Amino acid sequence: MARALIFPGQGSQSVGMGKALAEAHPAARDVFAEVDAALAQDLSKIMFEGPAEDLTLTANAQPALMAASLAVLRVLEAERGLDLARDVACVAGHSLGEYSALAAAGTVSVADAARLLRIRGEAMQRAVAPGEGAMAALIGADLEAAREIAAEAAEDAICDVANDNGAGQVVLSGNRAAVERAVAIAQGRGIKRAVLLNVSAPFHCSLMAPAADAMREALAAVRIAAPIIPVYANVRAAPVTDPEAIRAALVAQVTGTVRWRECVAAMAESGVDTFYELGAGKVLTGLVRRIAPGAAASPVGTPDDVASFPTL
Repeated sequence: MARALIFPGQGSQSVGMGKALAEAHPAARDVFAEVDAALAQDLSKIMFEGPAEDLTLTANAQPALMAASLAVLRVLEAERGLDLARDVACVAGHSLGEYSALAAAGTVSVADAARLLRIRGEAMQRAVAPGEGAMAALIGADLEAAREIAAEAAEDAICDVANDNGAGQVVLSGNRAAVERAVAIAQGRGIKRAVLLNVSAPFHCSLMAPAADAMREALAAVRIAAPIIPVYANVRAAPVTDPEAIRAALVAQVTGTVRWRECVAAMAESGVDTFYELGAGKVLTGLVRRIAPGAAASPVGTPDDVASFPTL
């Protein structure tokens, strides 16, 4: 069995995430306390109790999801004997989840990951004025069809492929008018479904260039070590191990496409046959099952999930 750990991105957050784990396991409480201290904020209280509108804020959701994921990892290490270097072939995360993966692999500390994600969330929110950007999901579209629709819709504006999530789900991002044109074009092309998403900013498109500049500066000030196991980068759909390459990939990720379908396919091709999604929700578990149907995939986020995790 070759295992991969995968880490969710924005949209998987929900009020109450991590609370039961923290109540049951000191190792989880330690992670939440570390993140709270790093941000000088009682973020765990927002995670556990809400309100939902505060948790959903990009600047809160991003470090909160990382904290939930790393709390699960630390509990698995403490309670189930998980040893990343011995038991796991590789890690990967979707968008902000890449920071969770890097923290898991020892590339950055949990505290630094929290601070970087706070900067990332705030910078992404500032990059585009409210209402000027949009994102849309094309359901039943492959990457080539989505690229053609985006190119046609762009005209004199921005419409980029933000996420290639796999399972016929591609997300576009850019100027609102261009993305709305893309939805209309897709509906006339026989795409199963094309819908605008309820998001606060147009992530992973060239409009995010100011946020990429902010992350370049922030990442330059943080120590990045070589990971103890391979980390698959969103923008490369391949493992990165060199610290400078990791820095570059994280900067490129702000404006680049999240190539999740290719990441999962590459991990499966390398021999991974079991995926565990650590943290909140099970979005990635569903995608993995459709991208790599021969592989097993399971979410691990609750005390019951931890209890059923195989002892290693």
